[in-house]
This record gives sequence, C-alpha cells and structure tokens, in this order.
Amino acid sequence: MIFENSGLEKMVVPQDVLQNVMNKNGWVLGGSWDYERMTFDYKYEIPEGIYYLRLPGYAVEGDVGANSATLQLMDPYMGKHYFPTGVEYGADEVFPERIVEHAVNNIRNVVKDLQVLV
Repeated sequence: MIFENSGLEKMVVPQDVLQNVMNKNGWVLGGSWDYERMTFDYKYEIPEGIYYLRLPGYAVEGDVGANSATLQLMDPYMGKHYFPTGVEYGADEVFPERIVEHAVNNIRNVVKDLQVLV
C-alpha cells in the first residue's frame, strides 16, 4: 500500500532534522540505508501480524553515512511481514483499517512537524 500525495514526497529535508522528527513520531531508522539513501520504519505488531510503515528518502546532497545529507523524501508505503520470507508489499495485501488510519495520522503529524522546521 502506497500513501500517495501525503506531502512528504515533495519535501527536501536535512538529515538531522528528519532524524529528530521521525524519532519524535515513533519511527526508527531501518536497516535499509547506505551512503545515498535511507528508510525509516514504523512497526505495527498486532494479533493479525507484523506490519511496517516505511518512508524512503535519497540524498540529493551530502552523505548519509556522514550524517550530512539533504534528503528528497518519497511516498510512504506499508507492507506485511511473513516469516521466513520477509516483508511483502503486493497489491493483494490486506491491511487492518485501524493501522491504516493510524498510519495516515502519523504521516500527517510528520508532515506538520517537518513543515515547521524546513
């Protein structure tokens, strides 16, 4: 599930500002980062399964590894974790409405927080 037109996809943000806002809203820096890109995760662990809300970004300037990047954010997306294969993002995935609503609200909060700072 892709959360299109959230406003995040239009933002270019300094890495330190992004890190602080994401941490404030309960997101963590996922293992998917290198010197040019990074992904933040928000984990939902509920009886129906484990789901991840993810926000990717790529460096338009600077170096992610040196914590000096300016990042272009992209559309957030959600996937469901399956053991042992990992997270699936297919169009046929079904997501509980309560986590979709929470995700939309969380994304809105991130947008508001970033708009104040950039």
